[in-house]
Amino acid sequence: MTNLPDELDAALHTTGPLERPVAIALVQRGRELLESGDFGPAARHFQRVTGFDDPVVTASALLGLGEAAYRMDLEDQALATWQAVLRLPETPSTYPAWRNLAAARVRAGELREAIEAYREADRRAPAADKAEIAARLGWLAKETGDSGTARRYFARSRGDGPALPLAYVILGLTIIVSFYAESSGGRELRAAFALDKSALAAGEVYRLLTVVLVHGGIIHLAFNMYGLYLLGPLVEGMWGTVTFGVFYLLTAVAASTASFVFTLPDSVGASGAIFGLVGVLMAGTRVHNPVLDRRARAIVPQLGGLVLVNLLLGFSVSGIDNAAHIGGLVAGLWLGFFVPPGRVRTLRGFWQGEQGRGLPPMLMAAIGVISLIGAIAAGLAYGGLTGIAL
Repeated sequence: MTNLPDELDAALHTTGPLERPVAIALVQRGRELLESGDFGPAARHFQRVTGFDDPVVTASALLGLGEAAYRMDLEDQALATWQAVLRLPETPSTYPAWRNLAAARVRAGELREAIEAYREADRRAPAADKAEIAARLGWLAKETGDSGTARRYFARSRGDGPALPLAYVILGLTIIVSFYAESSGGRELRAAFALDKSALAAGEVYRLLTVVLVHGGIIHLAFNMYGLYLLGPLVEGMWGTVTFGVFYLLTAVAASTASFVFTLPDSVGASGAIFGLVGVLMAGTRVHNPVLDRRARAIVPQLGGLVLVNLLLGFSVSGIDNAAHIGGLVAGLWLGFFVPPGRVRTLRGFWQGEQGRGLPPMLMAAIGVISLIGAIAAGLAYGGLTGIAL
């Protein structure tokens, strides 16, 4: 049996192919020398391995060689070496090479090139590094005059979600469309977007969703948009932007389906989708026990009472589409039960992780969404939907 340290010493003074264990040992020894400040010997160890027939080993050696060169103030050589890593097939060294290259670009004042390098690093970064890279991208965007992009990156670095929540985008769009629909020139749009039950039965299924964009006057709009303003960011902050969008669409369609099945008059408004968000929060916070911030802790405990008051009001006052409210609420409760929050830590998730019990979160979410879509389809068929209008 040979002595590996002797083989390493011999390999440094010879040329030609290396045995795989020797190549790996040279890289490891180079790392040890780099960490101890022996940059020249470290570089010699890394240099000996470059060109090895395994891209993973060669990339690791080139990465270390670039770091050694940089420590010896040979920045041009370091940059060239890290770029050589990037010309190889993707390896575990690709991500740190992009990060090193980005930092070097910043030091050279090449900010736009640094942004591109950090974006490449961000695509490959582990979750633990995402916030730091987002903060650096935010600073670079700000330095290059792109304040909007900077805000988005800084929001990502803080874990705040998007700088402009989707809930506010929906709110603004709804206000614009509703105001226009109430104007003299928008009456045709209002008629086209409302939940006209006979038109829906004839196949105009788009009305299941467009109904949320038109309202029965300023007061109706104001109440619904205030609810969206309060609840939308809470759901989006806990479940994420994409999931919030799916929740809003599905609960809106479920509310419209319930109205189609159980209510004769035509209707307008986003109340069903707002009740859906209430249901998501009520079930999701009870079942999954997410960590709530101060605002959520102030609002969530009041939701049950608000639902009860609004449903009683709906049954006692004519003109209120309680079927849509209940349909949206039930759909939200269903989704909140099956879809765990993805952007905050939950006690349920912690327990499942520790004990290894329960269905995987993605499977639970799929069951909830698919079953709700099936229930909506069954409701539309029961209500008499006869076709699809193109």
